[in-house]
Amino acid sequence: MENNNLVERLSLQSESFQEGFETLSSARSFEEMVKNFLHLIRGNFLVSEICAFGKKHSEADWKPISSDKIISREYLSSINATQQLIISYPDNAEHTVCIVLPLCDKSLLAVLIGHKMNQSRFTEFDKITLQVLIQVFDSAHRAFINQKKEKALIFDLNEKIAQMSNLIDTIIDISRFDKREILFESSLERITSLTCASAALVQITANGNLVKQFTFPVNISPDEILNASYKIESEFSFNDFNYKFILAEKESRTGTGNFNELDQLLLNAVTKQIRTAIESEYLSNQAVEKEKLEQELLVAATIQQRILPARLPQINGYEIAGINIPSKEVGGDYFNCIELSSNKYAIIIADVAGKGISAALLVNTLDAALYSYLQFDIPLNEMAERLNKLIYKSSPSDKYITFFIAILDSATGVLDILNAGHNPIFLLRADGTMEKFDAGGVGLGMFDFGIPFAGQTSSIHKGDSLFFYTDGIPEAMNKSEEEYSEERMINFFQNNYQLQSETFINELVGDVKSHTDNHPQSDDITVMILKKL
Repeated sequence: MENNNLVERLSLQSESFQEGFETLSSARSFEEMVKNFLHLIRGNFLVSEICAFGKKHSEADWKPISSDKIISREYLSSINATQQLIISYPDNAEHTVCIVLPLCDKSLLAVLIGHKMNQSRFTEFDKITLQVLIQVFDSAHRAFINQKKEKALIFDLNEKIAQMSNLIDTIIDISRFDKREILFESSLERITSLTCASAALVQITANGNLVKQFTFPVNISPDEILNASYKIESEFSFNDFNYKFILAEKESRTGTGNFNELDQLLLNAVTKQIRTAIESEYLSNQAVEKEKLEQELLVAATIQQRILPARLPQINGYEIAGINIPSKEVGGDYFNCIELSSNKYAIIIADVAGKGISAALLVNTLDAALYSYLQFDIPLNEMAERLNKLIYKSSPSDKYITFFIAILDSATGVLDILNAGHNPIFLLRADGTMEKFDAGGVGLGMFDFGIPFAGQTSSIHKGDSLFFYTDGIPEAMNKSEEEYSEERMINFFQNNYQLQSETFINELVGDVKSHTDNHPQSDDITVMILKKL
């Protein structure tokens, strides 16, 4: 009976597993695939911390891919790297599950899963679900590797075809024709002449249905060509259209006969040139569309810059500064300090999963909703529940927002805090002790089935500093794919918090840039600091 219940529960999750496979398969890089895998695990088991490490082969060192906490090298070196899947459930304070997964390209992935948010242990159903998710990841990774191999093979074949085509470039000059009818009519005439064919036909189809056809000579019936005794063919597909070229009855002094290998090479070369001409036309049109999109991005960037504060408000007795550096024209990070009354301020930082226009739209939604909800002075956990429902309804399944808010009473220094899936926020006391405010709930928009959001209260005193950031800081990578790391960020904070706030922000960004060494920025960078004087 218990087994039947497990099977029934797993069958109910089959659609979720399929969606997980599609999410993993759509990743553009191995790192993105792993981070999506961690999100799936986090979403299924609601764990507080999760870390992933990889190595290119069993003799290499483990390298961090994504980590919610700092794992010692000694501990990492103790993780066995075998060519068999290992799932262990150690009973220690560090984590509850350790996964070592050998991959099809001989690399290995290790995942360390922390405790569930409700501190419960992994059930048998959880363990089966985890095994299914691991198999889903392994299948998606195999598809990812095969796709890379396929692309490399296609590239190699195209290069060889291009070499052959260069032999007849002086004879075939099709690219100058800018009208399709002239392109096909001239091409058929040329290839007929080159191969001594009696007639030629091109058929254009979409989804198996004939769209248009051309013949040479123009007065010949297509059926005569299709029913000829001797034929050669060449075809290609582009943008859901299929183009088939057919030559019929090679002529000679002794009559008509079959074609030879050179004729087939010439026909293939001509069809390749025609495809190039069609692609060029398509790319030209795409360039026009790209220019329109760039204009739209410019408008979106202008709107987003108006949403993000150009200058943070002055708070009597405090220093506050922040910066946002998007990785693209528009980004998915958000920060703000909103004055609520004479002594109260809402300080917010958030990060949308993903980048680009879709992320910017969610930022706009969050900003508008915050200004609406904050004016009613409702409890933070109730506001987070409302925001969660709004973001869930306003975004696709792969989009959500990690969110942190602190309501500051500047007169007393009291902080009302809520962390919804965001990175830990650090409060450095004047005596050097450090506090961190971890997530009290999942990211906004991840789920909509009543998961509560827990807030907490703290206070900021004279000489204390409150540090906010998004993962674009610790995850900034250099050319060797080494992350800046949370450890280096915290050390910088502890060693430089005495600096004036704006100077601190600029120095931190400069330290991150020195680590990346002009390597392209992979994620938005947002950071903010509040100091009580």
